[in-house]
Amino acid sequence: MSKLTPPVNKNDHTQGPASAPLTLVEYGDYQCPHCGAAYPILKRIEHEYAGRLRFVFRNFPLSNVHEFALPAALAAEAAGKQQRFWEMHDLLFQHQDELSRMAIQEFAMVLRLNIPVFKMDLQDKALEEKIESDFESGVRSGVNGTPSFFINGTKYNGAYDQRSLSKAIAEHLQPA
Repeated sequence: MSKLTPPVNKNDHTQGPASAPLTLVEYGDYQCPHCGAAYPILKRIEHEYAGRLRFVFRNFPLSNVHEFALPAALAAEAAGKQQRFWEMHDLLFQHQDELSRMAIQEFAMVLRLNIPVFKMDLQDKALEEKIESDFESGVRSGVNGTPSFFINGTKYNGAYDQRSLSKAIAEHLQPA
């Protein structure tokens, strides 16, 4: 079984308590239809396991297949510099079929981001490097497509429908 490399750290975007007994990491692509299908399932799982689950999103843009995967990842990271990563993350998935450079600018306005700063941050090489680092960590961890999940550091190879993913999470929460 593949292991998450590196483990979750301060560079990651997380939701839920750091002390949660379960950490679910997704390597995702904002334009991937499979990631889009997994998005509402993950939201329900986050709600179902609130307080016991920490969710982490790492960028794995498949730019050779999805034209707006990298611009969307940059938009989420730029929004993150204004403490709005998760809001942008959600908008990108909720409006996945509308992704374009114009739509990304509109999402920034909806979130009331500082637009001049946002536009500058979209050009920030450090954000590109963060996305590249996420991608490389995915490759080292055995990711070969999106979405890919890790439960407590171990690659999950099952289906990502709610029932299958919930069952795997529940199994990890059971005392040994």
